[in-house]
Amino acid sequence: MKMMRILSRFLFNFLLRWELVGTFPKIPKYIVAVIPHTSWLDFFIGILVRSVSGEMINFVGKKELFSPLTSWFFKGMGGAPIDRSGNTGSVDSMVAVFEAHEKFRIALAPEGTREKVTKLRTGFYHIAKKAKVPIVPVSFDYANKRVKVHPIFYPTKDKKKDFKFFEGLFKGVKGYSPEKSF
Repeated sequence: MKMMRILSRFLFNFLLRWELVGTFPKIPKYIVAVIPHTSWLDFFIGILVRSVSGEMINFVGKKELFSPLTSWFFKGMGGAPIDRSGNTGSVDSMVAVFEAHEKFRIALAPEGTREKVTKLRTGFYHIAKKAKVPIVPVSFDYANKRVKVHPIFYPTKDKKKDFKFFEGLFKGVKGYSPEKSF
């Protein structure tokens, strides 16, 4: 594991010339809200960041990614398939996962897609509130080759104010496809 972390740092910092700013909190449960999500390349940046940081962070992906041919890879990397064909209790399902584990950190893309969006979806926020876990906002800034781990955020009772805060954090951050950035 140590060798993998060294290799990841070499690749992330020296070959790709990216930097990781900030640290993930040393608490057992939280949601990592990654913005912007504009490309499938974000997955690989996220895997490198996870390795460089030394923190185990899981992820969910659309069920189509978990085909018989690729399922072994994505599950081995800490992924879990999710059916996004409807809102059939996905918030409650994720809350149950948090409740079933002593340690669980999940990376989610609040945009819900790699396409251009003008507002964030609310699922990550409702999961955090129901599971009583904080949110760690993370920005993937391709323009500056920087992944920033923002300070831990605890949702309040004022959803509108909380989302204004998130929008402010990510304003001007450019994803791989800048035209699709939030």
